[in-house]
Amino acid sequence: MSVVGFDLGFQSCYVAVARAGGIETVANEYSDRSTPSCISFGPKNRSIGAAAKSQVISNAKNTLQGFKRFHGRAYTDPFVQEEKPGLAYEVVELPTGSAGIKVVYLEEEKCFTTEQVTGMLLSKLKETAECALKKPVVDCVVAVPCFFTDAERRSVMDATQIAGLNCLRLINETTAVSLAYGIYKQDLPAPEEKPRIVAFVDMGHSAYQVSVCAFNKGKLKGVNLNDVLVNYFCEEFGKKYKLDIKSKIRPLLRLAQECEKLKKLMSANASDLPLNIECFMNDLDVSGTMNRKCDGLLRVEPPLRSVLEQAKLKKEDIYAVEIVGGATRIPSVKERIMRFFGKEVSTTLNADEAVTRGCALQCAILSPAFKVREFSITDIVPYPISLKWNSPAEEGLSDCEVFPKNHAAPFSKVLTFYRKEPFSLDAYYSDPKELPYPDPSLGQFDVQKVVSQADGSSSKVKVKVRVNIHGIFSVSSASLVEIHKADDNEEPMETDQAAKEEEKMQVDQEEHKPEETQQAENKTNPDEMETSQPGTKDKKTDQPPQAKKAKVKTSTVDLPIEHYPPWQIGRDMLNLYVENEGKMIMQDKLEKERNDAKNAVEEYVYEMRDKLCGIYEKFVSEDDRNAFILKLEDTENWLYEDGEDQSKQVYIDKLTDLKSLGQPIQIRYQESEERPKAFEELGKQIQLFLKVVNAFKNKEETYDHLDAADMEKVEKSTNEAMEWLNNKMNLQMKQDLTADPVVKIKEIQTKTKELTSMCNPIVSKPKPKVEPPKEEQPNEQNGPVDGNTNSEGSQPSEASQDPAASETEKKLPEMDIE
Repeated sequence: MSVVGFDLGFQSCYVAVARAGGIETVANEYSDRSTPSCISFGPKNRSIGAAAKSQVISNAKNTLQGFKRFHGRAYTDPFVQEEKPGLAYEVVELPTGSAGIKVVYLEEEKCFTTEQVTGMLLSKLKETAECALKKPVVDCVVAVPCFFTDAERRSVMDATQIAGLNCLRLINETTAVSLAYGIYKQDLPAPEEKPRIVAFVDMGHSAYQVSVCAFNKGKLKGVNLNDVLVNYFCEEFGKKYKLDIKSKIRPLLRLAQECEKLKKLMSANASDLPLNIECFMNDLDVSGTMNRKCDGLLRVEPPLRSVLEQAKLKKEDIYAVEIVGGATRIPSVKERIMRFFGKEVSTTLNADEAVTRGCALQCAILSPAFKVREFSITDIVPYPISLKWNSPAEEGLSDCEVFPKNHAAPFSKVLTFYRKEPFSLDAYYSDPKELPYPDPSLGQFDVQKVVSQADGSSSKVKVKVRVNIHGIFSVSSASLVEIHKADDNEEPMETDQAAKEEEKMQVDQEEHKPEETQQAENKTNPDEMETSQPGTKDKKTDQPPQAKKAKVKTSTVDLPIEHYPPWQIGRDMLNLYVENEGKMIMQDKLEKERNDAKNAVEEYVYEMRDKLCGIYEKFVSEDDRNAFILKLEDTENWLYEDGEDQSKQVYIDKLTDLKSLGQPIQIRYQESEERPKAFEELGKQIQLFLKVVNAFKNKEETYDHLDAADMEKVEKSTNEAMEWLNNKMNLQMKQDLTADPVVKIKEIQTKTKELTSMCNPIVSKPKPKVEPPKEEQPNEQNGPVDGNTNSEGSQPSEASQDPAASETEKKLPEMDIE
């Protein structure tokens, strides 16, 4: 099972995997752990990551970056309209009303949803993870900004499905950072003790998030700076050089690139830094300066102040301040954070990789394949969520705030309604002013197949609402409570009265379980606590006033729920997107193979042309060399003309044609280089066996046990091999280097192997073992006499005289014989 975490940053992405040794941030094909959040579309394929970023200016209209901001947004969204002028690519309105992106791909105009584009990026990150793990990746955890709304989160979830991923959890970036911090801490307070309060300040490329977390053992609760610089220099160059930079996209993109470099330089330099761009616009060279004391551009304190107010904490309550994110490297940002909290900031965590490491840790916690230190997470609902519905009693709309701001999540509540027919619930964010999003609606939930009781009275309907592990709100289930008479002789229970048609609603709150996952959403807590809606007089009631109680039976029937979110990708459309992504991945693969085949031809041309005038010069005749060099030059010209855009097979055939001329030359060179070693090895074996033959003939004791007939075979084979060796060496010395060799290395090695396999078993035959004669055992008596072992006058045995006798024989008990 794969255990992977993805940090989808605005500017760059990171991938972390869990291994037996811990959490590791993996590198991409460029050996870089950071992958640019960039996708470029071309006439043959897509480029994703670093390859796409290199085309930001050359293929500006078809290179996408910064698309994360369009998740779950309508085309008419003021934010989208505000961003459009500064984009090189075209944002268009899709049939659903959401914002899409138009590009030219495979020489055709295509419109992609934000979900599809993010799905493409996730496919690339998935491939990076698979290369690291050497196995398919399916399960993952993905980080999103903590301020993402319901629509944005649903959009990211759709993107993970398009990429073929099973997202176990959408985790807030601040929560992921907190998890990466807390799970390794060994000195946290015990669960019953006062928690340790830690503030996390995450300032990235385009987002600024602050969170305050309470830590106990095993438990956790919890400005685009480039644009500012670009706008500053646009204004300065407009005054200084009379240039309208924003009117043309290429100069604007070049300026953005230079500002990105300048921002990084300012983190390490306090002096004035120059910004120089040659031939910037209208053939003008421009220049400007900036230093990092640009305090007016930064608003650091307000979010810090706000988070303390919401958490109802004082600065003195904060145990430590951890900073992460690329922008926290800016000295003035650090200084302001330190000044606000009155303490030094900590950099325990990797500023760039903390989020993705936290994601991988969360994935490992959720995975049954890993045993991880127990650590539960209690997240919060960032914006208050309310429900409204048509009330038959009030003949109008009623509403209720079901999840207040900063309510624990994941969490479920059960609402009780009395209805005779199907009804609808509209979910919405009840404080639109706080939203970074214009549409407060979370969608409409239709509870269907509601019918009245047999006697015509209202039925009791229990509706379960939930903020799940991804931070997404839903009406997860609804059930109809049917009441049946237990006995016909008993009086029926009065469940509704015309005079008291007023609707009653109760809230059953489930005990929060941090570990529960989506699969457990439909389970109800048997120990639910029922509390009435604020404002009602009933303290504990779950049905209308009763006239007279009677014995009844109740049963529940699950009711279907239809959800209509503001921007919904239908199941059929989502499946189509998944299919299209698969086709695009295959197209990218085929194009890569085609380019690899083309590059192989080009590499062979350069390699052979260089070596023909170098190490291969002696192994090819002058005429053949000139002809081959001419063919290589023709191939090179063809590659940049007619061969610029050919099929993979054409390049394979071209390379085969060139190798038919080049391989014989390469073989002659390789044979010449390695042949002396092969001859030397055969000669050594011949000398070895001749030495043994001579030793046998001289009757040396080492070989006197060998058979004479066998040794004759050894001598004959050795002499034949020596004759073959001398003959081949003489012929090869006479052979021209430009001609094919008389004997090849493989033949020499085969000859060596034949000689060794024939002679070795004979000459290495071991001497037969000579066993000493067995000692005759004397007649045994009842026991030793006078402690002597031999009879008087008897001679000691041969074994006792032999100093090499075995230890066993030496230790045999000695007996006296009478």
